[in-house]
Amino acid sequence: MIDDSAISRPTGTGPEIRALLRLALPVIGSRIGMLTMSLVDTIMLGRFATRELAYQSIAIAITVPLFVTTIGLCLGTLVETARAKGAGNDLGCGAAWRRGTMYAAGLGLVCLGLALAGEWVLQLSGQTAALSEHGGRVVRILALGLPFMIIYVTCSYFLEALKRPAMPMIMMAVGNLLNIFLNWMWIYGNLGFAPLGATGSAWATTSVRAVLAAAIILYIWNLADHEQLGLRKRAPGGWRDWRDQRRIGYSAGASQAVESLAFSMQSLIAGLLGTIALAAYSIAFQMLGMVFMLALGMGSATAVLVGHAWGAKDGPGMARAGWLGLGVNTVAMIVLGGALFALAPWIAKGFAVDAALVAAAAPLIAFIGIILIPDGGQVVLSHALRGRGDTVVPVLSHFLSYLFIMIPLSWFLALKLERGVGGILEAILIASVVAAALLVWRFYYVSKRGLVS
Repeated sequence: MIDDSAISRPTGTGPEIRALLRLALPVIGSRIGMLTMSLVDTIMLGRFATRELAYQSIAIAITVPLFVTTIGLCLGTLVETARAKGAGNDLGCGAAWRRGTMYAAGLGLVCLGLALAGEWVLQLSGQTAALSEHGGRVVRILALGLPFMIIYVTCSYFLEALKRPAMPMIMMAVGNLLNIFLNWMWIYGNLGFAPLGATGSAWATTSVRAVLAAAIILYIWNLADHEQLGLRKRAPGGWRDWRDQRRIGYSAGASQAVESLAFSMQSLIAGLLGTIALAAYSIAFQMLGMVFMLALGMGSATAVLVGHAWGAKDGPGMARAGWLGLGVNTVAMIVLGGALFALAPWIAKGFAVDAALVAAAAPLIAFIGIILIPDGGQVVLSHALRGRGDTVVPVLSHFLSYLFIMIPLSWFLALKLERGVGGILEAILIASVVAAALLVWRFYYVSKRGLVS
């Protein structure tokens, strides 16, 4: 267990950075682990058959918005647990977990029901008959795993808010090893199985998600201090008593719904450009998503520290935590973006053996290195604002940037100006700069106000 005092009350910039990193690094490891499963699927499918990678790519355009929206709705578990911990209310932490886990289970079942209509959505979007049929089959399999993964992420939020992020990271690492083994069996057809391609990958992902959900619930239920946290006690009060926890989730869910829906619509636009274009966009987006997980982990850690300061009524501490999270993340994005820019051709070759696909993906990966800086900044600041209880402006900034700017601009640049997938990435860059600028202004404003709501 991480010592709370070492993180909550550091003095000076150096100790504060170390405190942030002690919390952030395991959270980042856990978030990257979530995406690594998808990344491994992309690599293994890309080396199996380009068409199978296209089927997976179009399927996750349906499931990812549902998943990302729902884990946003569950973010209130992290903020309320951190706030209760900062205020010294251990029973409040346990209540936040019980409520959050039941909420996650219900939302997961809703996602499952919605995802089952995936093939119909693909047909309506104008995809080819083959993409709609095979992609729809993959969607249905992935849908079965959505409730499990939503429960797992919500439980991870709880442990991270308690400043115990190591176990979710370890579980994700083990889950990734299991996913590689199952992919090897079911994608390629080993140990007596027939080669299943994208459907085999989907079954592997769903199986791993079920194992992770069971493992983390069992771990939390048997924590040494479960009595102090009240984990096995019914949370007091009714629906109204945890409206703040839901309200924070509504904000995060709305923002992530807009952003993920916008990116999924871009996948549909890429699908209209052809199989190679869609597969190349999928590879580039996997790289964006992988590094974005670092920013997301930094954002979650920043939200925890801001939430602890909020619970302790420490206005200057909230401001320091937010700006420090942004600064550390910006440095990391510059370094990683430069690496992507320089290594793009070799990264593309690692994803595929098709020469045309490698040639199409390499310049897109290089451009991702530029997008990372504003995109990572906006996610850290949106988490910092929610950690302080500010729920409205992050939603509005995402609506403006990703729905009203990015999507029309993607369509115009990619199709009308015939800039192809490169036009889609240019639209992401412009939208991310707008979002980051708005959120910098908002955090500066609320920092000046301190604890005033």
